[in-house]
Amino acid sequence: MSSALNASRRAADLAALAGGEVVDVLVVGGGVTGAGIALDAASRGLSVALLEARDLAFGTSRWSSKLVHGGLRYLAKGDVRLAHESAVERGILMTSTAPHLSRPLPQLIPLHSQVSRGMAAFMHGGLRAGDVLRRAARTPSSLLPRPRRVSSQEALALAPGLRASDLRGGLLSFDGQLVDDARLVVALARTAAGLGAKILTRTPVVALSGTAAEIRDGARLVEIRARAVVNATGVWAGHLVPSVRLRPSLGTHLVVSGPALGLGNTAVTVPVPGSRSRFVLLLPQRDGLVYVGLTDEPFDGEIPDEPVAPPSDVDFLLLVASSVLAHPLTPADVLGSYAGLRPLLDAPGRSADLSRNHAVLRSPDGVLTIVGGKLTTYRRMAEDAVDAAVAAAGLTATQSRTRHLSLVGAAPRAVLSTVDAPERLIAKYGTEAPRVAALDPTPVADGLEITAGEVQWAVQQEGALDADDVLHRRTRIGLVKQNLTTARSKVTDLVAKALATPAEMP
Repeated sequence: MSSALNASRRAADLAALAGGEVVDVLVVGGGVTGAGIALDAASRGLSVALLEARDLAFGTSRWSSKLVHGGLRYLAKGDVRLAHESAVERGILMTSTAPHLSRPLPQLIPLHSQVSRGMAAFMHGGLRAGDVLRRAARTPSSLLPRPRRVSSQEALALAPGLRASDLRGGLLSFDGQLVDDARLVVALARTAAGLGAKILTRTPVVALSGTAAEIRDGARLVEIRARAVVNATGVWAGHLVPSVRLRPSLGTHLVVSGPALGLGNTAVTVPVPGSRSRFVLLLPQRDGLVYVGLTDEPFDGEIPDEPVAPPSDVDFLLLVASSVLAHPLTPADVLGSYAGLRPLLDAPGRSADLSRNHAVLRSPDGVLTIVGGKLTTYRRMAEDAVDAAVAAAGLTATQSRTRHLSLVGAAPRAVLSTVDAPERLIAKYGTEAPRVAALDPTPVADGLEITAGEVQWAVQQEGALDADDVLHRRTRIGLVKQNLTTARSKVTDLVAKALATPAEMP
């Protein structure tokens, strides 16, 4: 079956479900967890439908640091099991499921005078422990090299924008980085669709039970029936299942210019003064931008559609990041910002100390809800959720296959290096890059690399239904306000044209 997601396929799938088709597993929520569950279930031979109120990766899944990390932070807190799980899942994603969407990221901790020698020794020990996790997860050192101490000269060569005064060297390590978190979600959903899953965006659920969901489709209400129902709506989980109690935590990132900072391709990790486990990260992206994050603050009140970075978080990130830079950052350097809410289980203590473990909860009426966790371990979360659904509904299914199931566009790195397409497109589309490159190569705006062909592909293959889907989730143009303003009109026209063009059907 085709992996294409588009308006035509959505209409056909919705008609089938509205007409009375009963699926084995109904997933509510189109983030990384929901898409991962749809893929896991479909790959086991189960019939699957996924319902998303807005668009794929609309919520928390697009607001991450774009890291596939090995659990070093959890190791520092003594949670060896969670740290090992992160390292294993990082290796699976980078070597098997999505090599095209990930890359090794060098990370440098600069050692200035504010980092004591004792603190430096502590962090170096932590990096070595993280490398033990890498080896235990059987991720090759050819992909993620071992950590090491570097001289001040090498540190400045890796990150020329660092302050040279009182720099006595640095600690260099490697972790995984996604080309984009929203693209991972889209790839998961398309791979599930290729196995027969029905992926329906713009289908808000207004009521949920253990065997059905009532959705709003325009002016009508439609009942979708299933043998098992999984609530994977993240921070909104309690809206559909009131018994679920969460303590959301807000994480903020800033978007700044890479050339202005002079970081090159190396991330910089800045210890937060007074803490042994908190850091501010300067994360270079393939498009020349740098994301500066990450905060971890409790969030109270109604859950917004799109969280906003608080001024206090912006000030904090600028202050800590500037402490290691030759030219301190100011608010004028901020090209954009974003914030996301972590769906953490309610428990005593500070939000920064709450466990990142996930849990599958069952409500009295049979709805399974998965909460907690993190982007890196989405695959394991999905496996556990489907295991619970199979057991609860008495379904017949194989064991999870996703450990070795490549996503659309994936291939070994040696094969990706031979794909005949621009490197920028290979990083986003993998083996499908030549098909995208063959479409209209005209940029959507001066100064942007995104092409008209990429917009067409987003609409006809990746399920984008309007300009915002393209601007904010298929291309991420919207992360920089000026780029959003420049490109919106052209992208809107291109989306309308692509929607009017017959699309590939399954």
